[in-house]
Order: sequence, then structure tokens, then C-alpha cells
Amino acid sequence: MGLLTGLCAFLYHLPQIYKWLLKPYYITSFLLTISFVVVRKTPGLCEHLVTQREDGNSCDFDWRELEILMFLSAIVMMKNRRAITVEQHIGNLLMFSKVANCILFFRMDIRFGILYLALCLAFVMTCQPPLYMGPEYIKYFSDKTIDEELQRDSRVTWLVEFYANWSSDCQSFAPIFANLSLNYNCAGLRFGKIDIGRYEEVSKKYRVSTSPLAKQLPSVLLFQGGREVMRRPMVDSKGRAVSWTMNEENIIREFNLNELFQKSKKLNKSHGLKEEEQNDFC
Repeated sequence: MGLLTGLCAFLYHLPQIYKWLLKPYYITSFLLTISFVVVRKTPGLCEHLVTQREDGNSCDFDWRELEILMFLSAIVMMKNRRAITVEQHIGNLLMFSKVANCILFFRMDIRFGILYLALCLAFVMTCQPPLYMGPEYIKYFSDKTIDEELQRDSRVTWLVEFYANWSSDCQSFAPIFANLSLNYNCAGLRFGKIDIGRYEEVSKKYRVSTSPLAKQLPSVLLFQGGREVMRRPMVDSKGRAVSWTMNEENIIREFNLNELFQKSKKLNKSHGLKEEEQNDFC
């Protein structure tokens, strides 16, 4: 079922995926992902590789390699059951494929394993996934502006995402939050973001941990009258995030965005009436 869901998501987003694959990050990641298959199947090279096949055919997978690849498929399907976006589906596939490749190369020849591991480390240190650059109605805060903006108008409700650029979960959630801002942003309901990876004091003040072990990134907080009303995911007594799926449907339901949006429309109308009265007076 997980494989079928991933396949459907892949086909639906195929035009978008094609654009991603043209970016250097995904091109390099894809090449690292298929590297073992290429080495094992390339004529002129595979004949010189070590194999445990009984027929001595070093240009085909042995039973242990097939076992590792099948285990990889099972792991990817399990992880993709909780994947929300197509970016997460592809990210899981690329990440676990690299892990499997590393095991396969070390098993084939320790020199190949060391070389592949070095290439992966260089890739992680020098390449970052491309950030979301699509349309959005989001105000980006800094440590100096967040408090001022949240308290500027007590009638305005703010939905704020606390994120870090290095977090893959935050990168996957970016298009979801952007789409919510396009659908629900108005004068009385605003959307904001702040990179707490850069502003440690903001992280401490609003009690959103950037530790990977806490699993609090991304966190979405609702502010009314400048005060926090609720957040998702919630945090337990040990400072760890309570398991919760950060998707568009859950955000709309948990924060009751439809009702907030309807109330915010009334604020829009009142602003419009005041402007008309001021124009008539002038």
C-alpha cells in the first residue's frame, strides 16, 4: 500500500519532479543513489569486481546484495507511509538508498566503501536542498521584529511557523504553510515565519527547541492579542514533541482556520467601512 501511494504521488507530481531533478542538488543525489548499480552493471568495469555468485558472474547481483536491496525497499515503504509531501517521498528514497549503497560498497571492497562514504560526507557538507521559492503571503520575522509585530494590533491573529533552514522536515513543510497563507491570509489572520536556527534567544523565549532529538521542528504557534493560544506539535514533560502529523488537513482542523478566516472577514469589512467614512469626511 505504501508503494502504491508513493507511485501515485510520483506520477501526479511528475512535472514538478522533473524540474527538481534539473537542480544540482538532486542531480548529484540521484547519481550517488544509483552509483552501486552503475558500477555493478557497467561492462569493462564489473568484470574486475569481487562477487560471491556461484557462477562467478561479477556483473550481476549476488544473493546478499539482492537481500540488502529488498530490505531497502521495505524500509522506504515503511517510512513513506508517514510521508506527507512528494519531497519527503523522494527524500526518503534518496537517503536510504545512499545508506544501502554504502553497505554494499564496503561489502564489495573496503576501498570503494571509504571512497563512497567520503563522497557522501562531502555532498552533505557542501550541498543543501533547494528552498521553497513559490508564492506565499508570509511575513518573515527577526529577533527584533517578532514581538512588535505580534503585539501591534490585538485584533489580528497570527499563525507563526518556527523553523530552521537545516531541517529537512521544515523544508518539506514550507510549501504546505505557503499554501495555507495563500488560502487564509487576510487583514485579521496573518501568517509569519521565523528561523530559530539563527535566533537562539527567540527559540528559548518561545520554548521551541532546535535539538533534533526533541523533534519540535517545525512548530506552528497561534497568537491572539500577542499571546500564544496553542501550538502544534505539543510538547511533553521531557521536552519532546508529541507525535503529530504536520499536514495541511491537520493544521486547518486543529487551529480551526475556517472559523478564524470567517471572523477575520468581518474585520476586513470593518476596515473597509472606516476607510470609506474617512474618505467621505475628507
